[in-house]
Amino acid sequence: MALPKRKHSKARRDKSRTHWKFAVSSLTKCPQCASVIRPHRVCPSCGYYRGRQVLVIPSKEEGKKR
Repeated sequence: MALPKRKHSKARRDKSRTHWKFAVSSLTKCPQCASVIRPHRVCPSCGYYRGRQVLVIPSKEEGKKR
């Protein structure tokens, strides 16, 4: 296996790492409650996905009663 003859400098190492970036995830609005959500996910605030309720989210008043 090939080995480098000399050590790469920190600047040269860091130049190659300039493209290692995280992509900003896209966000959409929920059609039911208009909260900001990630696309193709169930809305955590209302529990709807593609016009159907798939999660029952307890309201804040119900949570305080318990």
